[in-house]
Amino acid sequence: MRILLVASAFNSLTQRIHAELRIRGHRIGVELALGDDLLRARVARFEPDLILAPMLTAAIPEDIWSRHTVLIVHPGPKGDRGPSSLDWAISAGAAEWGVTVLQAVAEMDAGPIWASEPFPVTACGKSELYRNEVADAAARAALLAVERFASGEFVPEPLDYSRADVRGQLRPYHAQEFRRIDWAADTTATVLRKLRSGDSQPGVLDELFGREFFLHGGHFEDRLRGNPGAVIATRDGAICRATIDGAVWLPQLRARRTPGGPATFKLPATDVLGPRLLAGIPEVPVGLVEAATRDTWSQLRYREHDEVGYLEFAFPSGAMSTAQCERLLAAYRWVCERPVNVVVLGPVRDFFSNGIHLNVIEAAADPATESWRNINAMDDLVEAILSTTDKLVIAALAGNAAAGGVMLALAADEVWCRESAVLNPHYRLMGLYGSEYWTYTLPRRVGEEQAARLTREALPVGARAAEGLGLVDRVLPGSAAEFWTRVRQEAETFSSAPELEDRLLLKKQRRAADERVKPLAAYREAELIQMYRNFWGADEPYHRLRRNFVHKVCAQATPAHLLA
Repeated sequence: MRILLVASAFNSLTQRIHAELRIRGHRIGVELALGDDLLRARVARFEPDLILAPMLTAAIPEDIWSRHTVLIVHPGPKGDRGPSSLDWAISAGAAEWGVTVLQAVAEMDAGPIWASEPFPVTACGKSELYRNEVADAAARAALLAVERFASGEFVPEPLDYSRADVRGQLRPYHAQEFRRIDWAADTTATVLRKLRSGDSQPGVLDELFGREFFLHGGHFEDRLRGNPGAVIATRDGAICRATIDGAVWLPQLRARRTPGGPATFKLPATDVLGPRLLAGIPEVPVGLVEAATRDTWSQLRYREHDEVGYLEFAFPSGAMSTAQCERLLAAYRWVCERPVNVVVLGPVRDFFSNGIHLNVIEAAADPATESWRNINAMDDLVEAILSTTDKLVIAALAGNAAAGGVMLALAADEVWCRESAVLNPHYRLMGLYGSEYWTYTLPRRVGEEQAARLTREALPVGARAAEGLGLVDRVLPGSAAEFWTRVRQEAETFSSAPELEDRLLLKKQRRAADERVKPLAAYREAELIQMYRNFWGADEPYHRLRRNFVHKVCAQATPAHLLA
């Protein structure tokens, strides 16, 4: 069918559904909800059989939904209505929630129901929940609704609050009055629910050192204690704040914008507060192995089992600053000294990596210089992985990856993806040529022609399509927990396989042969020549595009690469 996706942003869920529908043979168009007249014009040109809205914050005009079937994906169970469904679910401590696909009508979220899927509410931030359990349920529900529409026989179920399975309700916007933390009274569990319900937007407005900030993220701390509300420690850019019965970690802050002042954006908490405000507050590190055995916040953890080393990393939004790259590189080098023959890289959930940290770069005194430092730190990390010849390295993608994050994964010997993962193996939309040795790793996996197409078209690639291209080696179904169970089983099978020694010898020989044909240093130099131009060239679009991305500047029209 011809299916037009209408979305307020081409976000992770919209990309997921875009990829799922494309691999099923549908012709997909995308239109960002930037105005009713633009939408009317696009509908007239595209002539869709069906309009599907995976993520929409604006109403569809009546003259469109009255002439076309328009299906809205709503992150709430049957009967749930309102703009803050997930916020309310998390703040209330719901164990289960749902996604409903309903038909657009005059009243918001009140149309006939085409599909509904439940999901468990994992104890995590709203954005992480959205990209995992919500996205999985939304994809199932949307695909079922599309199948039902295509059959021409399905009759959608009218919203009827007298039905036993309709348990939702109309809920108001989850404003800051519902999020406010009372540090003198709220327990750690209550504080975490409030923090997690606001992550990553809009955050929780609070006061620190006499100034107002939005708090982003929220992680339990098992040992540190202090006066409720006080900042009692820092760690790798995060701050730890005491509660009445424990403490929580806050990885990111956003200063409240002053009237007429510049726009603000999320940054590592210690970067926002600065050394003067944090003077006297101790940095409390945690070791890689210790972090894996405790309930505390850490971006890096290490576990070992049956000659397999698992180096876990998790960075907010998948962005990796210069400092984060350097810490991960140091951890990787340490792991390479361990008595293991298989190394598995990747977070337990959520983003694998999205490459360089655009927010940290935007906040730098000299963004071009910080961009250069960041890309070189990424290159150092990728080079270390590519140069590892005595261990089999597996990149395990439980979640999405983009740009340099995809190329970080491709540096490994094997790339294993959860079935729900979406990859964006390109840099073009940020005005960058790209680095991370992509001119070596991408063509050797998919060929020169496909590499050129993937980077030129700049469209998301679902895990199954990526497997078909040779971009990834294995696709594993199930939840993030089920994915990691399979990863551990298969990695440990690899580590004990008699042919592993031969495979490592072949790996060493191939790396040496490739080095003779063209050294890794030559790939890096050629890429960095282009990147230098991107960072310092007079007419290059990178700085403008980065600024627009960081400050969430709304596009004036749907980008050309999304027009089918």
